[in-house]
Amino acid sequence: MKGCVFHGPGQSAWEEIPDPAVKEPTDAVVRVDAVTICGTDLHILSGDVPEVRPGTVLGHEAVGEIVEVGGDVRTVRPGDRVLVSCISACGRCRYCRKSAYGQCRGGGGWILGHLIDGTQAEYVRVPFADLSVHVLPSAVTSKDAVLLADIFPTSYEVGVLNGHVRPGDTVAVVGAGPIGLAAIATARLFAPERIVSVDLVASRLEAAKRLGADAVADAREEPEQLIADLTDGLGADVVIEAVGVPETFEMCTRMVRPGGHVANVGVHGKPATLHLEDLWSKNVTITTGLVDTHSTPTLLRMAAAGRLPTAQLVTHTFPLDRMEEAYDVFARAADTGALKVVLGEQPHEEVAVRAV
Repeated sequence: MKGCVFHGPGQSAWEEIPDPAVKEPTDAVVRVDAVTICGTDLHILSGDVPEVRPGTVLGHEAVGEIVEVGGDVRTVRPGDRVLVSCISACGRCRYCRKSAYGQCRGGGGWILGHLIDGTQAEYVRVPFADLSVHVLPSAVTSKDAVLLADIFPTSYEVGVLNGHVRPGDTVAVVGAGPIGLAAIATARLFAPERIVSVDLVASRLEAAKRLGADAVADAREEPEQLIADLTDGLGADVVIEAVGVPETFEMCTRMVRPGGHVANVGVHGKPATLHLEDLWSKNVTITTGLVDTHSTPTLLRMAAAGRLPTAQLVTHTFPLDRMEEAYDVFARAADTGALKVVLGEQPHEEVAVRAV
């Protein structure tokens, strides 16, 4: 088969690789029908995630069909159409027992496209299949469902839930890429008074308006002052950092009101300064987090009911064999207008099913 292989910072290729096979009795092999590219994949290519070794297949989110399962798998079987979660969960360790799957200590957590071969390929081996794939309702298309593998759970759990968004709040979302836009969409579920989106790119701010932002601000034009003006000088109740650079994190800490929450979602490759000389007396809560995906079943039900604007985030589609072009389009989002790119929906050759 073919897959998108990482060869070191700045280097990847769509190339021939060995077919995956069941290695453990809890594994499943999935034929990939739809896959997307995450901002984290760009961080890997930039060298910000040094644990990813050259030779690793990238990607951690996909939709596909089960073609093989190990002997201990009970919840899915060959032929099932499934969502492959970005997080794998052993189900037995202390963290998994608390649904904190992102912190799994039993061999799971974020491993696909990170510590083991990922989903940007024609087939993928998924460990701990019983807890790491979700059977899809027929009402949810593959193009919509693939956004529930990472983007929506991450924004909802690490941004909206960790930020404790409540009715009547002022919520500022710094960054209007896919994560920030999904944070806007899911924050609306809690009826805040207003949502303010901050970004550098005009097309993304327009997308933020379409997804429910009540006000937008160019990051170069004193967005902190806009937040102050809207809140009688208090600041935002919740600020969601969805970029991952020091400047935006520090901006978020300047926007939050006393007693408010800063929820960091962005993947940071460089240190940021925590200005405790200003924050120590303000009762501010700062949270960080890797998504646990405990909310995925809920989000799937909402998507099936038409309550999540998943389709609005997909701007480009490609066949799998145009992976390198898709990466280029996604990486140049300011020029191309890309939000999410989805690849797939093309014929596959069958792989041989191997006995466990």
